[in-house]
Amino acid sequence: MIRTENLTKYYGSKCAVNSVSFNIRKGEVFALLGPNGAGKTTTIKMLTTLSRPTEGKIFINNLDVVVDQLKVKRLVAVVPQVGNFDRELSVYENMLVYGMLYGVKEPGPKIEKNLDALGLLKERDTIAEVLSGGMQRRLLIAKALLSEPDVLFLDEPTVGLDPHVRREIWDIIRNIRNNGKTILMTTHYIEEAEMLCDRIGILSHGSLIAIDTPGNLKDNIGRYVVEIPSSNGSGRTERVICRDRAEAEETARRSDNRVVIRPANLEDVFIQLTGEMVEG
Repeated sequence: MIRTENLTKYYGSKCAVNSVSFNIRKGEVFALLGPNGAGKTTTIKMLTTLSRPTEGKIFINNLDVVVDQLKVKRLVAVVPQVGNFDRELSVYENMLVYGMLYGVKEPGPKIEKNLDALGLLKERDTIAEVLSGGMQRRLLIAKALLSEPDVLFLDEPTVGLDPHVRREIWDIIRNIRNNGKTILMTTHYIEEAEMLCDRIGILSHGSLIAIDTPGNLKDNIGRYVVEIPSSNGSGRTERVICRDRAEAEETARRSDNRVVIRPANLEDVFIQLTGEMVEG
């Protein structure tokens, strides 16, 4: 569904994205992870026709994103991190305006269907500005789905939401995938990527340094982590990644401090590969 070949972007002499190549299959949920400045936003801008690559190719459903830009725009939709709705219009009016702008034929029934699917039908006449943060995020997703895109781009879909609402949005994303949509998302919530994504690509300093399933990424660095508190009173904790439980137990026995042995998670992979702590 999505294919990049040596995708590269320069801003002046600065290389923001450096020869990135990957494939995303139809119906897959794929996440781009990376520290701030890793190249995630620049990559998404190129994939969604908002920025032209300096070098390399992008194909969505076998269409060249640069050559067939208008055709590609009909295939994709973007849910931005910042709300792009009219705060003074009602939920239904926002949907109607979006449908008119994107040439949706007979938008009324589709609007009702989307509002129902996103749990917004009771809020159809509510002014968008007074919606809760979670409901506003639902509205953004409902709008994006109105044009029936093949590919949905989600930029930090649950940022700023409380844990309960975040999990409600996760369920919505799973339902969208189950309906055959391809989803590419960015997130700083490592747990979110681990729970939702079929595969993950990790960017660092503009380069794609790893791409695989969450399980395989963890297997590649080791299955267990030993957390060893610092003995100098600094409050820092050393993480030692081990291949298996036996190695973790042996590492623990060598420490004079009280340690914790736990399964490795995607955050451990992120820190191991990028050398940076998770933000967000």
